[in-house]
Amino acid sequence: MCDELTAADNERFLITRREFGAGAAAAGALALLPVPANAAEIKGRDVTITTPDGSCDAYFVAPAKGRHPAVIVWPDIFGLRPAFRQMADRLAQSGYAVLTVNPFYRSTRSPFVTPGQGFDDALRAKVTPWRALLTPDATRRDAAAFIGFVDKQPEVDTKRGIGTTGYCMGGPLVMLTAAASPARVRGAATFHGGGLAAEGLLVLVPTMKARFLIAIAENDDGRAPADKDKLRAAFDAAKLPAEIEVYKGTMHGWCPPDSQVYNADQANRAWDRLLATFKTL
Repeated sequence: MCDELTAADNERFLITRREFGAGAAAAGALALLPVPANAAEIKGRDVTITTPDGSCDAYFVAPAKGRHPAVIVWPDIFGLRPAFRQMADRLAQSGYAVLTVNPFYRSTRSPFVTPGQGFDDALRAKVTPWRALLTPDATRRDAAAFIGFVDKQPEVDTKRGIGTTGYCMGGPLVMLTAAASPARVRGAATFHGGGLAAEGLLVLVPTMKARFLIAIAENDDGRAPADKDKLRAAFDAAKLPAEIEVYKGTMHGWCPPDSQVYNADQANRAWDRLLATFKTL
């Protein structure tokens, strides 16, 4: 969850790292991601998707040859930016046609943050009204439009299922997407997602058909330790496969390579689990 308490946890962690000289060389700088073995040649392009609510700017990238399962990516609260383009490229190199969207397109185009910017008061004040427009109904409309877009792309194999990933506030959007189109969405993954155990989301689990990966930051788990158990109970009751794990030593936001609390080892382990989750699309 991108709230004041988690942000305060992260800031204390960063201060401690700086005091002991063990921090990254430049907190918030864009780290280089590993290139997959046998990486496919890829081609990416900026796209605009018409939705019932406007025009969404997005980034689409896929292997240069063939048709591949599609993946829809919901970024964190910092939006579509170079880090998420890099992550999309890496996923495309692994054999997927990837659409990474600007979830705030109703309010602004991307990118809207500067490199290394944290979740400070100014950003919070800017983003809060944008988030308010991203209601469950709005998300369902967006998901339908994004699925319709990818299914029309020549790089996409529509005989395969669709995957979706979400980071931070994108976690609930993944669950809403999986519930909105269970016939198409067959793989889903959330990383340090916020509010996943909300009752309004848990009641949707029986309507889903996707295999799930839920990767939880250790400090998020510390603030809401019962959430993982609620999620496990909901997925077990629905007989829906779900890998739910607290990643030790991680802070909220540990996966994107430009995060101030990026944890490369755990982010790469979570990435490996993502590829395993999507293997059956």
